[in-house]
Amino acid sequence: MPGMTDLSTLPLDDLDLDESARPKAPKVPAATDRHRRQGRQLAAIHRHYLMEMAQIGAVLARIEAGDAPPKDLKQIVLSLDMAENFRAFGNLCGHECRMLKIHHDIEGADMFPRIDAAGGGMFREVVAKLLSEHEVVHELIIRLGRAAEALVEDPSEAKFAHAAATYRKLEEIVRSHFGYEETELVEAIGYYLGSV
Repeated sequence: MPGMTDLSTLPLDDLDLDESARPKAPKVPAATDRHRRQGRQLAAIHRHYLMEMAQIGAVLARIEAGDAPPKDLKQIVLSLDMAENFRAFGNLCGHECRMLKIHHDIEGADMFPRIDAAGGGMFREVVAKLLSEHEVVHELIIRLGRAAEALVEDPSEAKFAHAAATYRKLEEIVRSHFGYEETELVEAIGYYLGSV
């Protein structure tokens, strides 16, 4: 479990969400279709993050397809709309990774505790699992930042391969985490919070 292990010491391949250990959220019997629609607003927020991540994936795919060698990564990234973000935060995710962390911080400090309290503790296990998954996402954001900085300093194939692998792991984890959160909390968000 991430809370019991120093994630920074784990190899990239060992960072996972242990999807088989995900508890199911209880149904909210009084939830209506309107509540579920309100709860699905979270999915719209998540789609924004995934679209931004897709821009990074497109850059990596271009390089891997041979459209641009790894030494040109900096120029490719700086030619994107995300250029200012890259310069400001020194990593491929830039502003979006920072915003993803803020999004998770808000969920952990406000949204999840409110759902758990309003639900009388019946969402405690789901909330605990989601928070432990946030730890994995945050570790991957840190690693991606470091890999991107290393790549800019030394645009070698090995550094590119490491940055690409870290990005892909982050995207895989974020997609899985978002799907779990959206599925398990759709009723609770709409019913207990009214919207996101």
